[in-house]
Amino acid sequence: MKAFNDLADFSNEEIASLIALADRLDKNPEPEALKGKVLSLLFLSPSLRTLASFQAAMTRLGGGSFVISPEMSIHGIESRPGIVMDGAAAEHIREAIPVIASYGDAIGIRAFAERKSLEADMQEKEFRALTDLVDTPYINMESAMNHPCQSLADWKTMNDLSVPANGGKFVLSWAYHPRPLPLAVPTATLHMAAKRGMDVTVLRPEGFELPEALMQKAAAAAEASGGSVRETAQRTEAMEGAHIIYAKSWSSTRHYGDKLADEKLREQHIDWCVDEPWFANAKDECRFMHCLPVRRGVVVADEILDGPRSVVIPEARNRMLAQMAVLHQMLGN
Repeated sequence: MKAFNDLADFSNEEIASLIALADRLDKNPEPEALKGKVLSLLFLSPSLRTLASFQAAMTRLGGGSFVISPEMSIHGIESRPGIVMDGAAAEHIREAIPVIASYGDAIGIRAFAERKSLEADMQEKEFRALTDLVDTPYINMESAMNHPCQSLADWKTMNDLSVPANGGKFVLSWAYHPRPLPLAVPTATLHMAAKRGMDVTVLRPEGFELPEALMQKAAAAAEASGGSVRETAQRTEAMEGAHIIYAKSWSSTRHYGDKLADEKLREQHIDWCVDEPWFANAKDECRFMHCLPVRRGVVVADEILDGPRSVVIPEARNRMLAQMAVLHQMLGN
């Protein structure tokens, strides 16, 4: 495996194989599988679970890792192209990344969207510019429009719960958040559930529609796997018979990059906080998923997070296991 960048790059059989490997490594550890291997971790955006889960994954497989972020560099790292470097930063990302990559056998890169141009972010211009600088295998630890590590863990979580693929109903719901957030997790989650073969409903207020090109990508994945994709603003209709509700906030695509217009629109939907009444028409066994971190009382009520519906903790642990499988395939013998 030379790159883990998008679940769309893998067949469902290959994904099933990765998940089976994750299960096997959980039950039967291989503490020397990656002995002597090094994973470089570049974080141009903050993280808790991604950072800790990759470090834990490498350690459990007998390898090592190191972390670099602009805040950690004593020189400061400049990332803007064509800049005259007469400010505080003494090192440019164009030199830093090849050096960092050369110290490891693979590199993980995390870089959020700039959220200035929806078109540029959908083309993953920034992330591709970074990966073009490395000649080692690489892992997308979250880019402008994708988060394949989270999606692989979420697929595994639903398998663990015996949530049906074909015939399973998956609701990806927008939720209120005081700030506009990236589209990476919702778009990756949409595609993941569609590729799994589920009937996927995107529940969102007007103005928070996901980009049409990404909806079409998910629809094509659903058609190939026997699922379906649709959007609605009607909560009761969306939750009818749902097996999973996956809550996540994201920026308004209608006002992408316009913070004030986005804020004005999202403030109208402060009541989009998942609580028990949301589940009135769902399956009795309907579960709540979220990639974390999550704001209690804003995105979801305490009664849901602390109750039997929530699977956010095992979901987070599956990040480590899924990434162990990816690393094993990428760096193992």
